[in-house]
Amino acid sequence: MSGDHVPLEGYAELTEEQMRQRSQSVLNRLKMRRTIRDFSDKPVPKDVIETCLKVAGTAPSGANHQPWFFVAISNPDIKKQIRIAAEAEEAEFYAGRASNEWLEALTPLGTDEHKPFLETAPWLIAVFAQRRGGEQTGQDKKNYYVTESVGLATGMLITALHAAGLGTLTHTPAPMGFLREICGRPDSEKPFVLLVVGHPAEGATVPKHALVKKELADITTFIE
Repeated sequence: MSGDHVPLEGYAELTEEQMRQRSQSVLNRLKMRRTIRDFSDKPVPKDVIETCLKVAGTAPSGANHQPWFFVAISNPDIKKQIRIAAEAEEAEFYAGRASNEWLEALTPLGTDEHKPFLETAPWLIAVFAQRRGGEQTGQDKKNYYVTESVGLATGMLITALHAAGLGTLTHTPAPMGFLREICGRPDSEKPFVLLVVGHPAEGATVPKHALVKKELADITTFIE
């Protein structure tokens, strides 16, 4: 083994039955995950958010450059600023920026330009994609597969938050340049998604439309 490699760790050999049990356990938990819009203002400990962000930071990335940056926001004034800016963009979206087809697709979800959850939820996590960086902080190299890498990290973050018993909403008002300004991030970073995080409100509901998931046969082909 060359000097720039180390032994692989963390992979225990499991029996086939153990593999089945573990994968089924993950499925049972994640198939209950829902995108929610009814949040409680119940506090969520900062260290829980920190741990979930550490999970996101383990995601695979192009050349291991880890081209993501997370801004976790609990400050009420900053959340209010974000809500005002996001609702302004959303108002334009629903008033004409979106195509009729897009608006029809959103109809079953019952969404509109009003986003009170941006202030109600205890945490907002703004996810940014970095065009340049490197495997170490302070480097200035070209990053590769940025969108794919940040998407993987965001997915792992959502999974970790759900495992911690928290609800999430992926909010993507377009354009999102206001996030960069409010969060004090450089022009070289692109806002990727605004993740709303917190406990579901008592009596929270989700659209029945959201329960419709494609069957395995509709999304998979096995070539054996």
